[in-house]
Amino acid sequence: MSIQSLLDYISVIPDIRQQGKVKHKLSAILFLTVCAVIAGADEWQEIEDFGHERLEWLKKYGDFDNGIPVDDTIARVVSNIDSLAFEKMFIEWMQECHEITDGEIIAIDGKTIRGSFDKGKRKGAIHMVSAFSNENGVVLGQVKTEAKSNEITAIPELLNLLYLKKNLITIDAMGCQKDIASKIKDKKADYLLAVKGNQGKLHHAF
Repeated sequence: MSIQSLLDYISVIPDIRQQGKVKHKLSAILFLTVCAVIAGADEWQEIEDFGHERLEWLKKYGDFDNGIPVDDTIARVVSNIDSLAFEKMFIEWMQECHEITDGEIIAIDGKTIRGSFDKGKRKGAIHMVSAFSNENGVVLGQVKTEAKSNEITAIPELLNLLYLKKNLITIDAMGCQKDIASKIKDKKADYLLAVKGNQGKLHHAF
């Protein structure tokens, strides 16, 4: 994966903060976050911990002269950026790094980011719907939704962003919907959908 390419993509994300009050550059926070998540972090504190452990390496590519931001700062900044612009940036970067080949299995799955619930601001936990390449072990793209119940609308948004032709798309029971199946067929891909009680007649038929 090209680190310089990632930095180039990150640089287009607009920073809406008041610049006179900024201690950590947006590009540094996003670079830290993406690297930490790729390394397996799924909590804000884990992203901060990753930064402290890899600070010297991070300094080679980003402006970390003021050190690593605390987890609350990371959470606040990431939660307030243009999520659509970030999702588009991430997907374009991943598609540049990874060429999807025919016959891949791509798993669509939702996951709640631990520690993202903000009781003080009455914000619910952040829920991400991601597309994962089983063959190469990489996330091909993801979109944010405010609740797990919104996966049904988030999945088609994610499918629209990805090149899926001649691949097998797997989704859990939440994605067993006619519109989602039709969207996958429109993308010239095949699907394997789990069936549970949310599709009563179909579930009974099996």
